[in-house]
Amino acid sequence: MELKWTDSLDIAIELDELHPDIDPIHVNFVDLRNMVLALAGFDDDPVHSGEKILEAIQMAWIEERE
Repeated sequence: MELKWTDSLDIAIELDELHPDIDPIHVNFVDLRNMVLALAGFDDDPVHSGEKILEAIQMAWIEERE
């Protein structure tokens, strides 16, 4: 599955599975962006990651964790 920046829930699920030891509340946006870019299924322009997109991914990850 190819992931795009707008696939915040799918990205959150992938991140939760790959990083069960990381608390998403404490991840800064630089690290979060790098984690998303490192996902095997991620295929989108790195330039298109903005604060709102990263915040949506982080919030989805927090909700997925709960």
